[in-house]
Amino acid sequence: MALRPADRPGIPLFVIPRSFIQDLLSRVDIVDVVDRHVKLKRAGANYVACCPFHNEKTPSFTVSATKQFYHCFGCGAHGTAVGFLMEYSGLGFVDAIKELAQAVGMTVPEVAPEPAAQRKAEAGDDLYGVLLKAAHYYRAQLKEAPRAIDYLKRRGLSGDIAKRFGIGYAPDGWQNLQAVFPDYGAKALAAAGLVKVNEDNRRYDIFRDRIMFPIVDVRGNVIGFGGRVLGAGEPKYLNTPETPVFEKGRELYGLYQARAAIRKAGRVVVVEGYMDVVALAQHGVEYAVATLGTATTALHVSKLMRQADEVVFCFDGDEAGVRAAWRALEQSLPQLADGKQVRFLFLPKGEDPDTYVRKAGAAGFEALLIGAPTLSRFMLDELSRRVDLSTAEGRAGLVHQAKPLLKPMPGNALRVQIVRELAALARMAPEEVERLCELTPMVAKRPSPARTPRVAPAPLATRLLRLLMANPVLAAAISDEQRVMLEKDNDFVSVARLILLLRESGATSLGAAFEATRDSEHAELYATVAGETLHASGADEAAARADLESAFARLEEGRLRSELAHLSTRQMPTEAERSRFQEVRRRLAELGGGGAVNVRSQI
Repeated sequence: MALRPADRPGIPLFVIPRSFIQDLLSRVDIVDVVDRHVKLKRAGANYVACCPFHNEKTPSFTVSATKQFYHCFGCGAHGTAVGFLMEYSGLGFVDAIKELAQAVGMTVPEVAPEPAAQRKAEAGDDLYGVLLKAAHYYRAQLKEAPRAIDYLKRRGLSGDIAKRFGIGYAPDGWQNLQAVFPDYGAKALAAAGLVKVNEDNRRYDIFRDRIMFPIVDVRGNVIGFGGRVLGAGEPKYLNTPETPVFEKGRELYGLYQARAAIRKAGRVVVVEGYMDVVALAQHGVEYAVATLGTATTALHVSKLMRQADEVVFCFDGDEAGVRAAWRALEQSLPQLADGKQVRFLFLPKGEDPDTYVRKAGAAGFEALLIGAPTLSRFMLDELSRRVDLSTAEGRAGLVHQAKPLLKPMPGNALRVQIVRELAALARMAPEEVERLCELTPMVAKRPSPARTPRVAPAPLATRLLRLLMANPVLAAAISDEQRVMLEKDNDFVSVARLILLLRESGATSLGAAFEATRDSEHAELYATVAGETLHASGADEAAARADLESAFARLEEGRLRSELAHLSTRQMPTEAERSRFQEVRRRLAELGGGGAVNVRSQI
């Protein structure tokens, strides 16, 4: 069964059986689902359209009826009918499932977790379960904390907004979570960033006497927390440390709640704090997100660009704010496609989004957004400020400082425009600026960092992943012995886990396989492979099985070569080693790899 948190943190945990999701996907036609929102045209075996998730003139958005999967070869967006509704309509996972089920006359079963799954979460063995359970606890504690409620009311927050963002309260005290998790010593509590161990080997809660903001990923999973002190203590904000499920440089606070508003507005505002996001939402500006105590990264920008055509970074107007904005500019430049726009809003002195929106309202804040300088204006103004344009040396320094900014940019219309403005400031011809900055005229399409797996798997592992994602029924043909062999090799662990997931789910299509792997530890890798297989020519089952056998034969051959090389180094081999040497050589000959290893003919 598949554990799913509710679409809003704070609602009790329930379960949607995996079998139901697979049954639903077998009844839903992704072509019909997408075509209701984006008009598709047939192109061979697939359907195409201009991508709804980024601005383009030539269709690169492809939908496969046979594989029940979509993939954009421009921006990298991909998924099933479920994922399309989540991305396009801003729905949570559960709401997307319900909408699809209603369309085909199915009722979504919401049942209590199996006892084993509940015990796993209570024992602290499942990080997502542990974090969700902690979120429920903090939310319940808020109702019993008048001081915390009064603080939120003074900040102008309503109960509905607190509920929407799952805001809670961590009581004062060193071991409050012990009442929530009977096994307070469970490793996962520390792995999830909820407890620490001191020098005396005693455990204590990390969050104490703080307003708690659950950090939720785009799939609706609680992955961490931000805690704000009620008074004047330090640190003012305390964030969950890096954990196996939480990486600050990849996540944005409030994105889960803001997706529908972002899609509607065509704009996303990036602010610096949790309270800024919540306060803006309270006043009707619901398309704001925040970085999590870290500078803007390329992964942040990539996520933002997939959500909207206009990204506005909002900072304080002091020197620290300008430095933060410049960092965001540097991360944005390589990903600026034509049709995308980045702006930088610097608030008046002494103001932050929270205070300003309470004073001026949504209309006042949005007026500032509309007038915010564009990336090109901010970049050229800031570079000009750093030099003396009245001197030749200053103008030369302007071009010199612009070079590392221009080089990573794709060679599109925006870069051409910036070069022309820069050339005018430097009193040079645009061609001279291009030559001095070593700019290539080609439009370089860079892959989205968020869509790229962190570690590229071995070529043979990639081959097996593609085979299994495109033909999930093949998982049943792999023996337990073969799967265990894969599990023992770090390069093939992702393949072994995929086999288990496909067997458990009973997936029969690429789309079903994608949903079966959505919450796995290798989900990003599987998603990337799924996108790569969309345009692969569909082989029949017999050919796919033959390819699978060939891949396993290569895998076995490689292992035998390694073993043969090891045995050949033995100076005084035992009788068993001699026998094994001959056995390995015979098997290699059967596989056609007998001459692949240069070893002594006998030992």
